[in-house]
Amino acid sequence: MQNFTTKIVNMMKEEGLYASQGGPIILSQIENEYQNIEKAFGVAGSQYVEWAAKMAVGLNTGVPWVMCKQTDAPDPVINACNGMRCGETFTGPNSPNKPALWTENWTSFYQVYGGVPYIRSAEDIAFHVTLFIARNGSFVNYYMYHGGTNFGRTSSAYIITAYYDQAPLDEYGLFRQPKWGHLKELHAAIKSCSTTLLQGVQRNFSLGEMQEAYVFEEENGECVAFLINNDRRNNVTVQFHNSSHELLPKSISILPDCQNVVFNTANVNTTSNIRIITSRQNFSSVDDWKQYQDVISKFDDTSLRSNSLLEQMNTTKDISDYLWYTLRLENNLSCGEPTLRLHSAAHVAYAFVNDTYIGGAHGNHDVKSFTLELPVTLNEGKNNISILSVMVGLPDSGAFLERRFAGLINVELQCSKQESLNLNNYTWGYQVGLLGEQLEVYKEQTSSDIEWTQLEHIMIDQITLTWYKTTFDTPKGDDPVVLDLSSMGKGEAWVNGQSIGRYWILFHDSKGNPSQSLYHVPRSFLKESENSLVLLEEGGGNPLDISLNTVSVTDLHENFSKLPFPTSV
Repeated sequence: MQNFTTKIVNMMKEEGLYASQGGPIILSQIENEYQNIEKAFGVAGSQYVEWAAKMAVGLNTGVPWVMCKQTDAPDPVINACNGMRCGETFTGPNSPNKPALWTENWTSFYQVYGGVPYIRSAEDIAFHVTLFIARNGSFVNYYMYHGGTNFGRTSSAYIITAYYDQAPLDEYGLFRQPKWGHLKELHAAIKSCSTTLLQGVQRNFSLGEMQEAYVFEEENGECVAFLINNDRRNNVTVQFHNSSHELLPKSISILPDCQNVVFNTANVNTTSNIRIITSRQNFSSVDDWKQYQDVISKFDDTSLRSNSLLEQMNTTKDISDYLWYTLRLENNLSCGEPTLRLHSAAHVAYAFVNDTYIGGAHGNHDVKSFTLELPVTLNEGKNNISILSVMVGLPDSGAFLERRFAGLINVELQCSKQESLNLNNYTWGYQVGLLGEQLEVYKEQTSSDIEWTQLEHIMIDQITLTWYKTTFDTPKGDDPVVLDLSSMGKGEAWVNGQSIGRYWILFHDSKGNPSQSLYHVPRSFLKESENSLVLLEEGGGNPLDISLNTVSVTDLHENFSKLPFPTSV
């Protein structure tokens, strides 16, 4: 860690980027929310915090270092707040010579497969930013101000490909109104009185049962006031400096001269906007598609063998989401149709017996393991059992991540409670990844060993492990480009050899909808024409119903009915 941190700091110094060199970097961060797991390491945890702080400060950047959500950050490192309500939750700097910093103001929250978007209102964000400043906050940083895309396999466990799409600037960089405009007005109001906020003396006093004021005054008479109404339901009129001020429910008014209100956190003047999704191309012609059928790995195909169930992450080394567990089994059971029972700490499992798919299951973000029980029909003599274990991202946080176990935990065949055959210590064969991944079928120039065939029959609702390929031209203009994959099941998509991320349409939220159906295709990935689109479909999807679209936004006026359709808010 010291080597890594030193390398980054030296790169910044070489470019003259620190404020002490005349550059733009005013703060550096060491560690991130380590206190969440510090207790798990006992004395070593607190010793590590001391070491990390001393190491960072010793690099002599000439700008302060911060530790986020670390109340015991050693001097001179500044302890900072992360969250949505730091004006209420932050216990303050742990030393009088440190400023109050809010390093992550969560404008939304990450979204998981099976979950719905977290919508945080412009009014709520503005209220808590203003409250933090009123309570002597010196710095607010938004996480995220601009959403983004987890391209490829970079999402963590169960996190959708889009990231913080509800930020003031969405996944594509388009305005989320009124959030963006309301915060812009807030920032201007605070900036207009920043000198007094920094140099004035703060006072706090009550204006009513649930109302209060924070006032900053300079010796020269300059004055700034924040009038706060904590009542969530009622408008309240308060008296301040011999004037009446009506405060909206759960709001703060900013008075840069202690007389005139220039901003109220609950009074939104910015017009809301709506997202317009415009279809540019469909892919409904069977003649435009080719397919490549991946294979079900069998024991005899494998070279990696073990007399135990291997942990998945250490076996795949993160080169693939997929790991085949294969077994050749002699049928010595007394019952005709035993039950295959497996327990998995991965995210998805598909079971095959003698090349026939018999069923699958998956977990979710909040449940770290799942079971699958399926009746099986075994042949007399030898049988092939193949289980495809799938990860949908790596663990994102927690103590002792190197000890985390993923993959199959237990596999057995049951005839009854009295008779079962535990398969854990049989000789298992393993294959990392799918054959199509090894052959890199998603690349534009692929091996001659790959036999693409004309698309003929699509097996809906079947686990087929099929690759689909077609081409498309780039839509005219500058609007962001997306693929609507709502007709697909689960898999990954590539454009011109670059992965635009995983998709999991079949994992519905509580309202019965996919957590994400539109997938961003950056124009930087595209050529003018003949762009290659490759889909890996685990099963259940129909590529003929996908579409290529562009995204734009327009103000949401009363004449909503005149807007072009289809639309998506």
